[in-house]
Amino acid sequence: MSLERFISDAISPWMKREGPESDIVLSSRVRLARNLQQFVFPIAADKESAHEVISSISSFINEEKDVPEAENLEMLVMEELKPIEKRVLVEKHLISPNLAEQAKYGAVLMNQDESVSIMLNEEDHIRIQCLAPGFQLEEVLHKANVIDDFIERNADYAFDEKRGYLTSCPTNVGTGLRASVMMHLPALVLTKKMSRIIPAINQLGLAVRGIYGEGTEAQGNIFQISNQMTLGKSEEDIMEDLAGVVMQVIQQERAARKQLQDGLKLQLEDKLYRSLGTLENSRIIQSKEAAKCLSDVRLGIDLEILPGISKTILNELMILTQPGFLQQYAGEVLTPDERDIRRATLIRERIKLENR
Repeated sequence: MSLERFISDAISPWMKREGPESDIVLSSRVRLARNLQQFVFPIAADKESAHEVISSISSFINEEKDVPEAENLEMLVMEELKPIEKRVLVEKHLISPNLAEQAKYGAVLMNQDESVSIMLNEEDHIRIQCLAPGFQLEEVLHKANVIDDFIERNADYAFDEKRGYLTSCPTNVGTGLRASVMMHLPALVLTKKMSRIIPAINQLGLAVRGIYGEGTEAQGNIFQISNQMTLGKSEEDIMEDLAGVVMQVIQQERAARKQLQDGLKLQLEDKLYRSLGTLENSRIIQSKEAAKCLSDVRLGIDLEILPGISKTILNELMILTQPGFLQQYAGEVLTPDERDIRRATLIRERIKLENR
């Protein structure tokens, strides 16, 4: 495997599989933050210390053959990557924006189907990330814990009996667990209920963010719901609280979709077909408009209004049309206007290929 393998395909292999509640829940993710006791935290580390962390982890990470979740991991070092290559990895959710932009001496270990990525020297020494399609929080937590236990058998974590796992940011102290679910909620947005749901979710100690997490806006009606509290709660409590809220949001989205079909069927169909027409015929399209139209078309597929188009193609286009991927395929840095032209061309050609 090589860097080209990770950045050439828009869709990670795990994304091609269907998961529970996949008409609304795109993916589930768990991330565990850990630090090594004998090293200064990354925010204060120099180059030598950061490289020692990478060397320490890589010395044993692929040695254990009884832990399939940690087998055949390939390392990419941030210093060796071009800015566009790092941006592509962010767009595929394989690394965080912080690792790409701020972690000068960072690295990432990834498995074959890209469902596991272990970021090194990001905000913390180790951030174990596991992903799965659909609503599978328990499954990704189990996988992350297996990898976590394996690493802990070979390394000494920074841990306090009262405070739990010690991290660079106080908001991660305790379990070090961040769990999130990526959800497609177009009907709640169209019925203007999302503006009331977000504050209610925030009051429950959960956060609602955009597709790339903290500091990003929701595009294409895709929202990420995650826990905010890591201290004072067990992993089980965190996961139970998040899962309960996600199930309620799923039910409300389904009710909103039924409301649209029952009361505004013709208007809904007109909107969805217009968005499909825009994607099929545009010569210039900005990323926000593309995301909105792709969201409409996905809703049309889920409601069986727009036949003949695969959801996999839409997942692919949502990533392919991001700035990093467009420039990666072009082989050069593009201006925003040039990206808008290439984005429109790529979408048209991909839909035509699917129709054939």
